[in-house]
Amino acid sequence: MKLLHSGKVRDVYEDRGDIILVASDRVSVYDAILPTPIPDKGKILTRLSLWWFEQLADIVPNHVISATDVPEEFAGRAVRCRRLDMVQVECIARGYLAGLGLQEYRARGSVSGVALPPGLLEGSKLPEPVFTPTTKAQLGAHDEFITFDDVVVQEGAEAAEELRRLTLEIYRRGAELAAARGVVIADTKLEFGRAADGTLVLADEVLTSDSSRFWPADRWEPGRPQYAFDKQLVRDWATGTGWDKKEPAPELPGEIVELTRARYIEAYERITGTSW
Repeated sequence: MKLLHSGKVRDVYEDRGDIILVASDRVSVYDAILPTPIPDKGKILTRLSLWWFEQLADIVPNHVISATDVPEEFAGRAVRCRRLDMVQVECIARGYLAGLGLQEYRARGSVSGVALPPGLLEGSKLPEPVFTPTTKAQLGAHDEFITFDDVVVQEGAEAAEELRRLTLEIYRRGAELAAARGVVIADTKLEFGRAADGTLVLADEVLTSDSSRFWPADRWEPGRPQYAFDKQLVRDWATGTGWDKKEPAPELPGEIVELTRARYIEAYERITGTSW
């Protein structure tokens, strides 16, 4: 196999004309890779993504060819995928106000040019899910908010409309399924590519603890930070160290590693209804 790209979490290989997407145990926050891995994280993300790809197959085609026809050393954490021309936009749907979206709202009253009602709090549910795209930064750089009009300029009006429609439809389906299992999906980041015939295809990972904010519904309360089934625990710990959010990032203590792994597993088990 030929290594094509090593990202913050995933490594991309070429094999027999296909793509082998390998999810590592690396964890990144604020666009920096931490030196401490989370055991089993790559396998959890892979298995959860595969579950979601099945749930969403009637909405949008996905890049999966096989989860078993992969090199033995990557078994459980790799997927054989279709080769795509990736869209250079991070497609984000937000149903609740958190993270960088909250910061942008406090500064501007909007996110990615989408005006939001005044008076919203941290963790507030939005009147309707919104499409808030960002740039797709290179490793070590930071994604930046862009507007829907920016996506139109970059991708064309028809493609921009389809990216927004698919992002919001996927989010709504995912949020509905997760809600039935007691999990709030506050927001999520999606990636799309184009097949040879120009069809938009869902790629990378989908609705995982790395690409989404998962909150237990029975503990959701606007106006404060939320208990999270994702890497928010790592973000909060890293921020509390006084780290300047530039590499090198600090080593994670053992208790944070264990808690993060446990929360990733709990999210997987709640959403899929299966034991890890």
